[in-house]
Amino acid sequence: NETPGVIIPVVISVYMDHTFDFVLKQPPAAELIKMAAGIKSGSPEPNRVKVAKISMEQVRRIAERKLPDLNTYKLESAIEIIKGTARNMGVEVVES
Repeated sequence: NETPGVIIPVVISVYMDHTFDFVLKQPPAAELIKMAAGIKSGSPEPNRVKVAKISMEQVRRIAERKLPDLNTYKLESAIEIIKGTARNMGVEVVES
């Protein structure tokens, strides 16, 4: 399902008895936004130069996917976080 070359963060915990756990996280929000928008990078001047547009539905899907990794349990808050990341990348969020 993932595109090759996508960054996947992982948390590795190593214990005194030499056992370990690792947890795979979702790709960073910026990577998911770039995939949704079909761009390679964000804007060098996000407040002036917009590089792409994504729909609120795309934002909602990204927020649902990232929810376990974010510091909120509310989907509405997760959506606002994703919108903020998009805005900081120069990606405009539009209503469908």
